[in-house]
Parts: sequence; structure tokens; C-alpha cells
Amino acid sequence: MADSCAAASLKIHLAMQITLAIYTLICVLGISVGQLLFKKAAVALPAVFSFSSLLQNGWLITALALYGITTLGWIWILRHAPLHLAYPFMGLAFLIVPTLAWAFLGEPLHWRTLAGGALIMAGVALAAQS
Repeated sequence: MADSCAAASLKIHLAMQITLAIYTLICVLGISVGQLLFKKAAVALPAVFSFSSLLQNGWLITALALYGITTLGWIWILRHAPLHLAYPFMGLAFLIVPTLAWAFLGEPLHWRTLAGGALIMAGVALAAQS
């Protein structure tokens, strides 16, 4: 009886960890997509800067909304996970953002970026083992 309860508890704990990791990755992806939206917003700004141009910039409004939603998700994650385990996942944005910028904005992607991203991924994997 005690063994079955312990096994059930372990399964629930593992499922929670997997769910938390997925939500964390969704937040990192949201932050990464937000960076592309901010880039699009910056390019769309007129040469003469005005406050009304910011309010009329759909890219900027979308980026800010995505950041707001992602921030709320991040707060939920931090409620359920230690910061020292959750935060290293944000390092993945250093690989995701340049890759998305290459795929969707036509920006160059250098081998050094990929090599650095591989090191970051190794660091995230190492930190997640804590």
C-alpha cells in the first residue's frame, strides 16, 4: 500500500516537473518572439519620432501585449519553481532569438552564434540537473 502511494506521488511529481518545464519553455519562446516583434516595431517607426507613432505601431502593441502575458506566466512559474532552476532556461533565448531573426527577418546567423548557443544549452542542461 505504501509503495503504491509512493509510486503515485512520484508520478505526480514528475508530471508537475514536465509541465513546469514546458511552461517555462513557452515563456522563453514568448520572450524570443517578443524580441522579433520589437525589431519589427523599430523598423516600422517613422523617421520623425512621435508619441502617436508609438500608439499606432501595431508591432509594438503586439510585442508589449506578448511581454505582459509572458510576464504573468513567468510569475506563475516562479511561484512553483526555484529561481535557480527556472532562470537558466532564459539563456535559451540567446539561441532562439538569432535563429528566429534568421528565419523570419533574413538576418545573418553565424557559426559563433550557434556555437555559443550550444554552450548555453549545455549550461541550461547542467543547471537543470541541480
